[in-house]
Amino acid sequence: MKTKHFGGFLLIACLAVACGCGRQDAPRAAKSAPPPAAADTSDWPMFRGNPQLTGVAAGSLAPKLKLAWTFKAEDSVESSAAIVGNTVFIGSDSNALHALDLATGKLRWTYRAPGAVKASPAVRDGVVFVGDDSGMFHAVNAATGHTNWTFEAGSEIISSANCVGDRVLFGCYDENLYCLNAADGKLAWKFQTAGRVHATPAVADGKTFISGCDGFLRAIDVATGKEVSNCELGSYAAASPAIAGARAFLGTLGDQFVCVNWQTAKMEWQYAPKDQEVQFYSSAAVAGDRVVVGARDKHVHCFNATSGAEVWSFETKSKVESSPLIVGGRVFVGSHDGNLYELDLKTGEKRWQFAAGAAVDSSPVAARGRLVVASGDGSVYCFAPAAAE
Repeated sequence: MKTKHFGGFLLIACLAVACGCGRQDAPRAAKSAPPPAAADTSDWPMFRGNPQLTGVAAGSLAPKLKLAWTFKAEDSVESSAAIVGNTVFIGSDSNALHALDLATGKLRWTYRAPGAVKASPAVRDGVVFVGDDSGMFHAVNAATGHTNWTFEAGSEIISSANCVGDRVLFGCYDENLYCLNAADGKLAWKFQTAGRVHATPAVADGKTFISGCDGFLRAIDVATGKEVSNCELGSYAAASPAIAGARAFLGTLGDQFVCVNWQTAKMEWQYAPKDQEVQFYSSAAVAGDRVVVGARDKHVHCFNATSGAEVWSFETKSKVESSPLIVGGRVFVGSHDGNLYELDLKTGEKRWQFAAGAAVDSSPVAARGRLVVASGDGSVYCFAPAAAE
């Protein structure tokens, strides 16, 4: 910039002027950077992700994932993780409930139970609820790992917990569904079935839904503990029901997968192939018109939710007892062949796989942009975005 004096007036001659000879265009403003993506604050607080047990993640995952960290438990892990805030909670057969840092995998605390923790933990209002196979049910402070209270049931607890209002529900091998006060662990009610309750109870519309070794799907009023309806399944069930509107979806160990209208207590459709063993231990994931479930016939099956027609199936090299996870148009599921698979929800085509090296019974979970799954050798794996998007 040059400064000149004329007749006592100060004139400033600039390289860029509003008009006149020698005019230059002002430099273009730099393109503004796109606003940063909103942070994924989704949680996965319980088995199958939500009270209806649909197995659908609320958040999203990057198109490509990489292994971020591995934690090695002292024994095998059949439990599936819960992710709340920046903490991963998961049980193991070493009579332990572990709290891990989501970003690094570092151990925050370990809570010791009298029995193996095969059930998946549920987290609600800063408390972790989980049972063990000695029959003890635990409420643990999520921040410290200290005991809030315990409740002794009559037999082993493999069922994961579900929370509704001020109550917590779980099934037990003593043939009961238990309902406790979440604050102090006092028994609100228990419902006697005619067989062991392995499955996690689903919750919807003020009712809880259980399937069990008595071969029934039962709807029970959460407030009173009274049975509202039941539907005979034709065989005993270990899988948990997934509730979508008036429909409940689940497979049995009698080679069939069924859709039950719980409002009418009638079966709408069933998949039961002739001369084929296709036992379902896996719990289904339901998104829109797609129902995805693993089976002991080594396949992952996808059904049309309305008609029951098989849309696609994907073959692994061993039985599939892991319960599928749906994230957008993607399906993640483990197999006894030691692999975690990513499949296309629409077509069933394989997109990606990870070799865990041991059977994957644990069900994959997704929250806060990360994917967590465990394997039978005690390894807990966390996957993060492979590159910035």
